[in-house]
Amino acid sequence: MGCSRYLFLSRIPIRNQYNAFYSQRSIMYRKILIMGLPGSGKTSLAEALAPRLNAVHFNADEVRHNINKDLGFSEADRIEHAIRMGWLCDQVVKTGGFTIADFICPTPETRTAFMKGGNAFVVWVDRIKVSRFEDTNRLFSPPDRFDLRIPAENTVDYWAEQIARCIRPIFDAQKPTALFVGRYQPFHEGHKALIVEGLRRVGQVCIAVRDTAGVDDKNPFGFEYVRARIEHGLREFEGRFTVLKLPNISHVYYGRDVGYQVERIDLDRPLEAISATEIRSRLLPIT
Repeated sequence: MGCSRYLFLSRIPIRNQYNAFYSQRSIMYRKILIMGLPGSGKTSLAEALAPRLNAVHFNADEVRHNINKDLGFSEADRIEHAIRMGWLCDQVVKTGGFTIADFICPTPETRTAFMKGGNAFVVWVDRIKVSRFEDTNRLFSPPDRFDLRIPAENTVDYWAEQIARCIRPIFDAQKPTALFVGRYQPFHEGHKALIVEGLRRVGQVCIAVRDTAGVDDKNPFGFEYVRARIEHGLREFEGRFTVLKLPNISHVYYGRDVGYQVERIDLDRPLEAISATEIRSRLLPIT
């Protein structure tokens, strides 16, 4: 299928490791909850963060006005509101997008309800100690778990940039990196599972695409098309991979003590069975 083989490193099949890791990354790091007291600056922070991530922003007041008109502010209605806010975010995450929910989320029960469909990166805006609403002040319970606390110091733009760096890492060429060399004609789920396994093992990967476009019938796709498919297929892991164009590499040699490992990885049978030839037949015109 044009990619390296997998090796089983534990008693958990590679497909199960892949699914668990893929699910965790796609939900935990793409669904963002910005919570805190009324007037603490949640919406300002969300509005500054959204364009940095190209995220869909759900503001609680707007959702109440347009969707949740049937809900009040009883404890039961607050929990139902949180469930619906979480569900909206989960639908965006399923498409591979980033999503931000900004609302008070005042109790452990509402936070659990919000995360019913998947975990979230939690930002606690802790810039004020008392809001103008006495009932909310009495109800609000500081979170036991959060990923980032926003104090009164520093600007909204500063904190938006810090969150963006946490959520969307920047590829660091000096960090340990796994290298994958292939034609990817075209990039498919088997390749994706291979790359995800490399991410799981090493943390970031370099995908080197051999420039084989047009050399024969098995290589119909140009580099830009291949790169676009790879970047789309791995969009959940943005910032943790880079795609490079290589000459048509046919041999790889190395000397003694080169400072890196060369490993073989075996796929499980369903992934091994993926045929790039069959996929190409569906993508190309019938002649």
